[in-house]
Amino acid sequence: MSIEKILSLAPVVPVVVIEHLEDAAPLARALYNGGLKALEITLRTPIAAEAVKLMKAEVPEAYVGTGTVVDKASFDTSVAAGADFMVSPGINDELLALAKESDIPFLPGAATPSEVMKLANHGFKFLKFFPAEAAGGTAMLKSIGGPLPQVTFCPTGGISLATAPNYLALSNVICVGGTWMLDKKLIENKDWQAIEALARQASEVK
Repeated sequence: MSIEKILSLAPVVPVVVIEHLEDAAPLARALYNGGLKALEITLRTPIAAEAVKLMKAEVPEAYVGTGTVVDKASFDTSVAAGADFMVSPGINDELLALAKESDIPFLPGAATPSEVMKLANHGFKFLKFFPAEAAGGTAMLKSIGGPLPQVTFCPTGGISLATAPNYLALSNVICVGGTWMLDKKLIENKDWQAIEALARQASEVK
């Protein structure tokens, strides 16, 4: 499936940090049952790759990807884990070469017009806009959309349930990335029903 179709599955892609492996499967199930079909698992913990495998096994119909792909090591880890897609906070020449050689859908990050232009030049039509709020939010995306209307974004970073609709209203935004449905206390308490309710709320954002 293309990155466009994956990003079109729901208005929000949850950006997940797995601290404990036993949380991976029930969390994936709760998010998916709540309507969030594409899950980004950040490679920020040593167990992230193993968590991807567990989540894919628990919810084979979901699209489980990796985030924080920043170099060859994290790229190779993603491939080995069976990631359905990969997300990077930025881009460098090494990642660019790896992404072009791979069949796995890749969402590179950009925060400036120059970065957007470079990636568009390499054939990337869908980009992560990161860090969204810190980099100028909806005003920045509107400004970039003027001269570069051919690029569509998944803004991530500092977005909340309250601000998500402002991003989704933009013509150059396909979905947003967020963490607000991943309440740490609820995860600690293994309250998967509450997580599912938050996921459902996120899946219905317009």
